Amino acid sequence: MIANPLALADWRRQVAELYGEVRRYEDPAAGWQHWRAARDRLIRHHPQSPLSTAQRPRFKGLPFFEYDPRYRFQVSLDQPETAETQAWHLGADGTIMLQPIARTFGLAEVLGGELTVFWIGGYGGGVFLPFADAHEATYAGGRYLLDGIKGADLGSAGGGKLICDFNFAYNPSCAYADTWTCPLAPPENRLPGPVPAGERAEPILASA
Repeated sequence: MIANPLALADWRRQVAELYGEVRRYEDPAAGWQHWRAARDRLIRHHPQSPLSTAQRPRFKGLPFFEYDPRYRFQVSLDQPETAETQAWHLGADGTIMLQPIARTFGLAEVLGGELTVFWIGGYGGGVFLPFADAHEATYAGGRYLLDGIKGADLGSAGGGKLICDFNFAYNPSCAYADTWTCPLAPPENRLPGPVPAGERAEPILASA
């Protein structure tokens, strides 16, 4: 059972509202600054933070690469290479089912590869786009670009294109605490080169 279902519901609500605010910004870089500050507040103060109560006073802010417009894309979506549903095991959290629903088209020229977009099975579902890259300063397990269950979604552009802004890529909770189990990037979403955009993998706590 979830330790604090109401706190989790509030976390999801605040994240969904935050992304709604970001989508209303005409300047993506300004929206990113707003998003970054809000994420710091959530990590520092929210009961659903991956940091323990004892750790939060030492939190010094999430580390990010500087905003780079070269890593904001409007991508077309093709049919996935396979539509076979995958079972991802999350330890004590059980198993989630993810179905490939699309393959991006428009990232390879800059990033060296394309990504599979998944649909999370179960009641409500949601679009899910995890990825990993080869940069030495990013979390090896991968980062999240879209997570529909939490409302982490930058929206779409004209012609049905999906907005993929890697400056908004963020680390899953398990990057900060072993008590969390997260679905990580599958092999088909591991890019061959570095993506110096979004959240970095660096210590976020000041020395005790």
